[in-house]
Amino acid sequence: MMKIAPQSMQSLMLTMRSNGTDLANGTGFVVKTAVGLALVTNRHHVTGRYQGTGKPIAANGAVPNEIVIHHPAPFDKNRFIPSWEARVEALYADGNVDGARLWKEHPKYGSRADFVLLPLTQTQGIAPIPCVMNEGATISILPGDLVSVVGFPFPISAGGRFALWASALVASEPEVDYNDLPLFLVDCRTRPGQAGAPVIAQRTGLVRLTDGRQVQAEGTVTRFAGIYSGRVHKDSDIGMVWKASAIQELIYSLNPPITLFKLWPAVKA
Repeated sequence: MMKIAPQSMQSLMLTMRSNGTDLANGTGFVVKTAVGLALVTNRHHVTGRYQGTGKPIAANGAVPNEIVIHHPAPFDKNRFIPSWEARVEALYADGNVDGARLWKEHPKYGSRADFVLLPLTQTQGIAPIPCVMNEGATISILPGDLVSVVGFPFPISAGGRFALWASALVASEPEVDYNDLPLFLVDCRTRPGQAGAPVIAQRTGLVRLTDGRQVQAEGTVTRFAGIYSGRVHKDSDIGMVWKASAIQELIYSLNPPITLFKLWPAVKA
């Protein structure tokens, strides 16, 4: 096996479909929850409707009733590079858009939050790498810092189903909520398909921590910052990121909560 950044495989290519017909593409990722593995992606992907207006995104007015997820397959020592397995997940209990929805929304923000959690049912023969919401939480992120939007523009993958890394600069104070919602802004030339991508900060060498200290990292350290949701305006490169803490609140809303603490690899003072 070649050496590959795990985040390149954490991001998953998605295809939203209506009764088997492709409507749109996007990005998502898997998390562990009290009810098992679940997909996190944008709400507008599963509804097929614009967040602001509720109008259908597809030109023909169709909205999805299922989603195709391209998961990493289990390790095979006979393969030079990893492979992927496509799984279809229903978005409604009876497969009909008039039925009960299967995704979960944020307990406080509900439909205002452009991210959802979809419990996975088709998990045989896949080996996803779950994202951890507070991974690297002690790593500081400030305005002007570099982060990466790891997803699938148009959708394009970097061989197989490896995600592309788009560089972004933090454009607002991450600790301050944008528009009274748990959002911060980034400056990044994103394209259709990247919505739903994890936003991460990777650091090497001397790393600044949230308590103001600077420490020497052992290798590369990563902070999960949130999920990319799209641009604030079609003519702007300023995009919205829903904070990791808000996603964690949604995960914890599934009773009972589980422990998701991790900092990988270690940062030594």
